[in-house]
Amino acid sequence: MMVLLIILIVLVVLIFYVIAKYNSLVQFRLKVKNAWAQIDVQLKRRHNLIPNLVNAVKGYMKFEQETLTKVLDARAKAVSATSIPDKAKAEGELSGVLSRLFALFENYPELKANQNVLALQEELTTTENQISYARQFYNDSVMNYNANLQMFPGNIIASMFNFTAEDKFFEGTEADKAVPTVDLNL
Repeated sequence: MMVLLIILIVLVVLIFYVIAKYNSLVQFRLKVKNAWAQIDVQLKRRHNLIPNLVNAVKGYMKFEQETLTKVLDARAKAVSATSIPDKAKAEGELSGVLSRLFALFENYPELKANQNVLALQEELTTTENQISYARQFYNDSVMNYNANLQMFPGNIIASMFNFTAEDKFFEGTEADKAVPTVDLNL
C-alpha cells in the first residue's frame, strides 16, 4: 500500500513537471514569434518612410537618380521577401543603399538644410536603431528557445510534443560587418 502511494506521488510529480516544461516551451516559442513580429513592425515602418524620403530629395538630387532607383528597388525586394533569411538579406541590401544615399546628402548643402529631409532622416535613423534592438531581442529569443529544446530533460519533452528548433537567426550582412573608414583630415 505504501509503495503504491509513493508510485502515485512520483507519477503526479512527473505529470506536473511535464506540463510545466511543455508550457515553458510554448512560452519560449511564443516569445520567438513575438520578437519576429516586433522586427516586422519596425521594417514596415522603415518601408513606409523610404518613399517619403526619396520624394523629398528627388528634386534636389537630379544627378543621383540611379541611387534613388536603387533605394526604391531594394525597398521593393525587402517588402516582397517572405522567409526570414530572404528578409535578412534584402534588408541588409536596403541598409547599404540607404547609407550610400545618406552619404550623398553631404554633396547637397540645401538638402542638409531642408527641415523635411532632416526630419525624415532622423525618423529613419531612429527606426534603424529600433530594428537593431528588435533583431537582438529576436536572436536572444531564438537562442533561449533552442537551448531549452536541447537541454535535458526538456529535449525529451520537446521531442514528445514535436517542438522544432528555430534555425533562423537574423544575421547581419557583410556590409554591416565592414569596418568603417574614418578620415579626420580637414
